[in-house]
Amino acid sequence: MIKPIITSLAGLVFFAGVRAQQSAPLVVSADDIVAEIQPTMYGIFFEDINFAADGGLYAELVKNRSFEFTFPLMGWSQPNSDRHSLNENSGFASVLRSNREHNPHFCRVEVKNDKGYSLINEGFRGMGIKEGETYNLSLMAAKHEGNISRVHFRFVDESGKVLGETSIQPGDGEWKKYKTAIIPTGTAAKAQLKITFEGKGTIDLDMISVFPEETWKNRPNGLRKDLVQLLYDMDPGFLRFPGGCIVEGRTLNERYQWKKTVGPIEDREGMVNRWNMEFEHRLTPDYYQSFGLGFFEYFQLAEDLGAEPLPILSCGIACQFNTGELAPMDELDPYIQDALDLIEFANGPVNSSWGKIRKDMGHPEPFNMKYIGVGNEQWGPEYIKRYKVFEKAIKEKYPDMIIVSGSGPFPDGEYFEYGMKELKKLNAEIIDEHYYRSPEWFRENADRYDSYDRNGPKIFAGEYAAQSVAIASPENRNNWECALSEAAFITGLERNAEVVHLTSYAPLMAHKDGWQWTPDLIWFDNLGSYGTPNYYVQKLFSRNKGTHVVPVRLNGKAITGQGELYATASLDKNTNEIIVKIVNTSGKEKQEKITFRGVSRLADTAKITVLQTGDLAAENSLDHPVSISPKEKSVKAKKDRLDVALQPYSVNVIRVKKR
Repeated sequence: MIKPIITSLAGLVFFAGVRAQQSAPLVVSADDIVAEIQPTMYGIFFEDINFAADGGLYAELVKNRSFEFTFPLMGWSQPNSDRHSLNENSGFASVLRSNREHNPHFCRVEVKNDKGYSLINEGFRGMGIKEGETYNLSLMAAKHEGNISRVHFRFVDESGKVLGETSIQPGDGEWKKYKTAIIPTGTAAKAQLKITFEGKGTIDLDMISVFPEETWKNRPNGLRKDLVQLLYDMDPGFLRFPGGCIVEGRTLNERYQWKKTVGPIEDREGMVNRWNMEFEHRLTPDYYQSFGLGFFEYFQLAEDLGAEPLPILSCGIACQFNTGELAPMDELDPYIQDALDLIEFANGPVNSSWGKIRKDMGHPEPFNMKYIGVGNEQWGPEYIKRYKVFEKAIKEKYPDMIIVSGSGPFPDGEYFEYGMKELKKLNAEIIDEHYYRSPEWFRENADRYDSYDRNGPKIFAGEYAAQSVAIASPENRNNWECALSEAAFITGLERNAEVVHLTSYAPLMAHKDGWQWTPDLIWFDNLGSYGTPNYYVQKLFSRNKGTHVVPVRLNGKAITGQGELYATASLDKNTNEIIVKIVNTSGKEKQEKITFRGVSRLADTAKITVLQTGDLAAENSLDHPVSISPKEKSVKAKKDRLDVALQPYSVNVIRVKKR
């Protein structure tokens, strides 16, 4: 009988120890600065995947506006035309080629009688139009023969009902640009643009374009206002563009070439989007890039957001998940020149070749670009060889330019280990790491950077997102478990700000009817948009990063999952506040005491912002966009202490001023 009693006493001692450990305070050492938090700590990664550019951020409503798709009339239909019918038809359209170098195709319409020939554009999974708003229409036209006296443009809904119309009177002879506007009398998410003609004859059409007048900053032919607002509200420190795998292309010929995306819109040479046929579960053969959203617009967007521009360029290796085609080492000069010319385009004087192009586009002031990326997520010896050549050429001409390199597509394994080893040998400045893993992985790796060399390369957590099912699965969800797990991981990124200088979730955006990849930070349709729970996690951390990391400990240790809690703390020297971020990943409420050392007295009241739901499978949606969104409350301080209740499955941001 003695042994069981001893065992029970040991158990009592053990559980008492656990209880004492759990009731120990969280200690913030507010007078012990660990590291400066870079302004670039939280940023945005943009890639044209999921119809994020054409059909998304770029507000153009007309798909294949210049008839340059591989199938030139893709996106267009002629419901009452049959060119090959034995019966007399009302007309038909055909696509011809001119001698223009860029965008050489145009549409020739032959109207044969007054039986109602029409040409219809379907938009990007329809066109989102709103009652009472103004939509500016423009086109190039040249009338050749006949008596076509007027061309009508109408928004029609799915039933064919007219929701707004306008018209132009085409002149004879040479190409001429026409502008007009439509103000709809109704709202529709899947409207179409219907073009009809008065009279008979032949007329050529090109660059048929419709933009909402109300764009971001009301720029003509600009960006979709609601989507940019979501980005602006994140207060991002940088904007990485244009990708992603979009940089590499399946082949080198299909890589992203920034020089084709600047200059007059009509001179930009579009191409097939690499994501159009990548995944069998979401084939999108109508996915192309018009490059209306090009490098100038990316730089301009970064400037609008107050973010550092971070362009990524091809290093002469096509996507290694596709062909892995290599540019021979003795043929790298054009790729390197692209990088040097880009720096001149962004920063050069207006009397330089590329600086003049920037000026002519309306921005004589330099964009003050500080970062450039070489390759997206390449791996192996061929990448390292090419990186060395790029680094040498860039540093010789622009020694202050910060170069971002990459450790491959995975956060561990052979590719990663090799890349990190070789880049460290080269004293690389910033290494881009990518993580698409399970929610459990994110929780378990909150201490990933605790042991990284403080004197080694800095880290860019350039692409990450918790995958609720598996990487590239179409069943992945933007649920609360994923967002909560990312928040736990981010505490480790910020706590190690001495090593980690930039971070960004990926991918950024997805059209609900046109996506290829899940999960994504922001979802939208043709009329509305919303931030996911993951978005609100990013926003909370970004807007509450502070300026300097200070320790927050439990029993003398960093808080990396003890009691299912994760935490980081910082000072904001601009506001004289202490910021504590605590993530409670358990299903139980936690009563915690937070003690602040090095502070004689706190302000009487602290503000707590809470992001929480008890349902780990919960999501936001277009119908319920803010189901999971931050809520604010206040708590009384007790001299140098706060007592807080951390709700189950919650992200908590505490801000308190020092007296």
